[in-house]
Amino acid sequence: MYANGKVALVTGAAQGIGRALVEVLLEKGAAIALVDLNPVAGLECKVSLDTQYGSHRTLFIQCDVTDEEQLKDAFKKTVEHFGRLDILVNNAGVNNEKDWEKTIQVNLISVIRGTYIGLEHMSKNNGGEGGTIINISSLAGLMPAAYQPVYSASKFGVIGFSRAIAAASHIGNYGVRINTLCPAFVDTPLLESIEKEEIMGEYYKYKDNIKGMMKSYGILDPSIIAEGLMNLIEDDGLNGAVMKITTSKGIHFEDFSTPYTPKV
Repeated sequence: MYANGKVALVTGAAQGIGRALVEVLLEKGAAIALVDLNPVAGLECKVSLDTQYGSHRTLFIQCDVTDEEQLKDAFKKTVEHFGRLDILVNNAGVNNEKDWEKTIQVNLISVIRGTYIGLEHMSKNNGGEGGTIINISSLAGLMPAAYQPVYSASKFGVIGFSRAIAAASHIGNYGVRINTLCPAFVDTPLLESIEKEEIMGEYYKYKDNIKGMMKSYGILDPSIIAEGLMNLIEDDGLNGAVMKITTSKGIHFEDFSTPYTPKV
């Protein structure tokens, strides 16, 4: 599948990884619904992109992804405006160990809900034309992230759900490929959250330890995350894949030693 002429919906689109993903999709010829909670950042993002790509290629939708009706409405507006939906990137995420329920709501529940709403529009069983879904997890979803236990749990959940629903899509002939992208530390505003006691709670005292981990692993530029995303979109052979991106190895995949292949 190639992005040219396709319609994408990206959550958390206004800055950081989301912004990088939007830019590469526009470069590849897609039209995009920019879904973000922050109206100021969202509109600034759209204006900036419109200068380069034209206003007809983007649609900004303010949306709290934890609100089911708002999220459903974002998909509805996207399809009404562009006429279709081909690519979904569930990217919105937070790090908040103090308000840990919010972390689960944003990082996991909204990803599950977004995937299901996306399938309602794209699945061939529902009259859709197929497509691809990429759920953004993290290396913290493959190894325990010390001092961020709930963030880690949410990202583990994204991987488990995405692999399972990818298998269901294959069995059910949905025509939709579902893959997961797991970056290490990325140079985004999310990194700054470790400096805030009101976000880190009892783990705030370990902020220097987390900074040490960042120094050890290195910080990725969002552009390489966008490159990984395009690989997942364009390789029609990938379904249920878990892509990892690190400074040491670049783009590579998690090798699950005992893959589960359900019987049809």
